[in-house]
Amino acid sequence: MDELVVSTVVYAPPEEAYDLLVDFPRYEAYADHLRDVVRRRGDGGPGTRYALRFAWWKLTYTVESEVTEVDPPERIEWRVVRNLNASGRWRIEELDELPDGAPDWANTASRVSFEVSYDPTSANEGGIDLPRFVSLGWVVDRLKPAIASEAQRIVERIVADLEGEPRPVDLTVERRT
Repeated sequence: MDELVVSTVVYAPPEEAYDLLVDFPRYEAYADHLRDVVRRRGDGGPGTRYALRFAWWKLTYTVESEVTEVDPPERIEWRVVRNLNASGRWRIEELDELPDGAPDWANTASRVSFEVSYDPTSANEGGIDLPRFVSLGWVVDRLKPAIASEAQRIVERIVADLEGEPRPVDLTVERRT
Protein backbone atom coordinates (compact mmCIF):
# COMPACT_ATOMS: atom_id res chain seq x y z
CA MET A 1 0.00 0.00 0.00
CA ASP A 2 1.17 3.51 -0.80
CA GLU A 3 0.30 6.26 1.64
CA LEU A 4 0.04 9.99 1.08
CA VAL A 5 -0.63 12.72 3.65
CA VAL A 6 -1.07 16.36 2.62
CA SER A 7 -1.72 18.91 5.35
CA THR A 8 -1.76 22.66 5.85
CA VAL A 9 -3.14 25.41 8.05
CA VAL A 10 -6.37 27.08 7.03
CA TYR A 11 -7.66 30.24 8.67
CA ALA A 12 -11.17 29.00 9.34
CA PRO A 13 -12.88 27.26 12.25
CA PRO A 14 -13.05 23.44 12.14
CA GLU A 15 -16.84 23.51 11.65
CA GLU A 16 -16.53 25.48 8.39
CA ALA A 17 -13.74 23.22 7.14
CA TYR A 18 -15.75 20.11 8.01
CA ASP A 19 -18.91 21.36 6.30
CA LEU A 20 -16.96 22.00 3.10
CA LEU A 21 -15.05 18.70 3.20
CA VAL A 22 -18.06 16.47 3.85
CA ASP A 23 -19.60 17.75 0.59
CA PHE A 24 -17.86 15.24 -1.73
CA PRO A 25 -19.60 16.37 -4.97
CA ARG A 26 -17.91 19.75 -4.48
CA TYR A 27 -14.47 18.15 -5.06
CA GLU A 28 -15.11 18.21 -8.78
CA ALA A 29 -14.29 21.95 -8.66
CA TYR A 30 -10.99 21.34 -6.85
CA ALA A 31 -9.46 18.52 -8.86
CA ASP A 32 -8.10 18.67 -12.40
CA HIS A 33 -8.59 14.96 -13.05
CA LEU A 34 -11.93 14.40 -11.31
CA ARG A 35 -14.61 14.80 -13.97
CA ASP A 36 -17.72 14.24 -11.87
CA VAL A 37 -19.01 12.98 -8.54
CA VAL A 38 -22.46 11.42 -8.35
CA ARG A 39 -24.13 10.59 -5.05
CA ARG A 40 -25.48 7.05 -5.31
CA ARG A 41 -27.18 6.99 -1.92
CA GLY A 42 -27.13 8.56 1.54
CA ASP A 43 -27.09 12.01 3.08
CA GLY A 44 -23.32 12.57 3.42
CA GLY A 45 -22.97 10.55 6.63
CA PRO A 46 -21.79 6.95 7.09
CA GLY A 47 -23.03 4.66 4.34
CA THR A 48 -23.23 7.44 1.75
CA ARG A 49 -21.85 6.25 -1.58
CA TYR A 50 -20.42 8.26 -4.44
CA ALA A 51 -19.29 7.36 -7.95
CA LEU A 52 -16.17 9.35 -8.85
CA ARG A 53 -15.13 9.46 -12.51
CA PHE A 54 -11.50 10.37 -13.12
CA ALA A 55 -9.79 11.19 -16.40
CA TRP A 56 -6.03 11.35 -16.89
CA TRP A 57 -4.03 11.20 -20.08
CA LYS A 58 -6.10 8.97 -22.42
CA LEU A 59 -7.81 7.09 -19.61
CA THR A 60 -11.07 7.40 -17.72
CA TYR A 61 -11.84 5.36 -14.63
CA THR A 62 -14.72 5.29 -12.16
CA VAL A 63 -14.43 4.24 -8.53
CA GLU A 64 -17.20 3.98 -5.99
CA SER A 65 -16.46 5.30 -2.52
CA GLU A 66 -18.34 5.13 0.74
CA VAL A 67 -18.22 7.36 3.79
CA THR A 68 -17.48 4.93 6.64
CA GLU A 69 -17.37 7.19 9.68
CA VAL A 70 -17.72 10.84 10.61
CA ASP A 71 -16.81 12.69 13.78
CA PRO A 72 -17.89 16.30 13.18
CA PRO A 73 -16.03 18.60 13.02
CA GLU A 74 -12.80 16.59 13.32
CA ARG A 75 -12.84 13.63 10.94
CA ILE A 76 -14.38 12.12 7.80
CA GLU A 77 -13.40 8.51 6.96
CA TRP A 78 -14.01 6.87 3.58
CA ARG A 79 -13.05 3.83 1.55
CA VAL A 80 -13.27 2.81 -2.07
CA VAL A 81 -15.68 -0.11 -2.40
CA ARG A 82 -15.32 -0.83 -6.13
CA ASN A 83 -12.46 -0.87 -8.66
CA LEU A 84 -9.55 0.05 -6.33
CA ASN A 85 -8.18 -0.88 -2.92
CA ALA A 86 -8.03 2.52 -1.17
CA SER A 87 -9.18 4.30 1.96
CA GLY A 88 -8.58 7.61 3.60
CA ARG A 89 -9.72 10.41 5.80
CA TRP A 90 -9.87 14.12 6.31
CA ARG A 91 -8.68 15.32 9.72
CA ILE A 92 -9.43 18.80 11.02
CA GLU A 93 -7.72 20.05 14.17
CA GLU A 94 -8.34 23.46 15.70
CA LEU A 95 -5.10 25.19 16.63
CA ASP A 96 -4.80 26.84 20.05
CA GLU A 97 -2.87 29.79 18.63
CA LEU A 98 -2.50 31.48 15.29
CA PRO A 99 0.76 30.47 13.59
CA ASP A 100 3.50 33.04 13.00
CA GLY A 101 2.83 34.84 9.74
CA ALA A 102 -0.96 34.46 9.96
CA PRO A 103 -2.88 37.06 7.92
CA ASP A 104 -4.02 40.16 9.81
CA TRP A 105 -7.68 39.25 9.28
CA ALA A 106 -7.33 35.74 10.79
CA ASN A 107 -8.82 35.08 14.20
CA THR A 108 -8.84 31.26 14.16
CA ALA A 109 -6.81 28.52 12.50
CA SER A 110 -7.18 24.79 11.87
CA ARG A 111 -4.83 22.14 10.52
CA VAL A 112 -6.51 20.23 7.69
CA SER A 113 -5.00 16.90 6.60
CA PHE A 114 -5.90 14.67 3.66
CA GLU A 115 -4.69 11.10 4.24
CA VAL A 116 -5.00 8.25 1.75
CA SER A 117 -3.72 4.67 1.53
CA TYR A 118 -4.01 2.95 -1.83
CA ASP A 119 -2.71 0.05 -3.87
CA PRO A 120 -2.33 1.39 -7.41
CA THR A 121 -1.92 -2.14 -8.78
CA SER A 122 -5.37 -3.09 -7.45
CA ALA A 123 -7.15 -1.12 -10.18
CA ASN A 124 -9.62 -3.30 -12.04
CA GLU A 125 -7.95 -3.62 -15.46
CA GLY A 126 -11.29 -4.59 -16.97
CA GLY A 127 -12.57 -1.11 -16.12
CA ILE A 128 -9.72 0.62 -17.94
CA ASP A 129 -9.59 0.90 -21.70
CA LEU A 130 -5.81 0.94 -22.12
CA PRO A 131 -4.36 2.07 -25.45
CA ARG A 132 -2.64 -0.63 -27.48
CA PHE A 133 0.86 -1.54 -26.22
CA VAL A 134 0.31 0.25 -22.89
CA SER A 135 0.49 -1.85 -19.73
CA LEU A 136 -1.17 -1.13 -16.40
CA GLY A 137 2.32 -1.11 -14.83
CA TRP A 138 3.40 1.71 -17.14
CA VAL A 139 0.28 3.69 -16.25
CA VAL A 140 0.79 3.11 -12.49
CA ASP A 141 4.42 4.33 -12.66
CA ARG A 142 3.27 7.62 -14.22
CA LEU A 143 0.15 7.97 -12.14
CA LYS A 144 1.82 7.98 -8.70
CA PRO A 145 3.33 11.48 -9.08
CA ALA A 146 0.06 12.71 -10.61
CA ILE A 147 -1.86 11.52 -7.54
CA ALA A 148 0.44 13.47 -5.21
CA SER A 149 0.20 16.62 -7.35
CA GLU A 150 -3.58 16.33 -7.52
CA ALA A 151 -3.87 15.94 -3.73
CA GLN A 152 -1.76 19.06 -3.21
CA ARG A 153 -3.83 21.02 -5.72
CA ILE A 154 -7.07 19.95 -4.02
CA VAL A 155 -5.87 21.07 -0.58
CA GLU A 156 -4.67 24.43 -1.97
CA ARG A 157 -8.03 25.03 -3.67
CA ILE A 158 -9.96 24.06 -0.55
CA VAL A 159 -7.94 26.61 1.44
CA ALA A 160 -8.81 29.29 -1.15
CA ASP A 161 -12.49 28.37 -0.98
CA LEU A 162 -12.56 28.43 2.82
CA GLU A 163 -10.66 31.70 3.10
CA GLY A 164 -12.34 33.44 0.17
CA GLU A 165 -9.25 33.95 -1.98
CA PRO A 166 -6.12 32.09 -3.06
CA ARG A 167 -2.84 32.56 -1.22
CA PRO A 168 0.51 30.79 -1.14
CA VAL A 169 -0.10 27.69 0.97
CA ASP A 170 2.60 25.90 2.95
CA LEU A 171 1.90 22.21 2.48
CA THR A 172 3.37 19.30 4.40
CA VAL A 173 3.52 16.28 2.12
CA GLU A 174 4.44 12.81 3.37
CA ARG A 175 4.71 9.80 1.05
CA ARG A 176 5.21 6.23 2.18
CA THR A 177 5.41 3.10 0.04
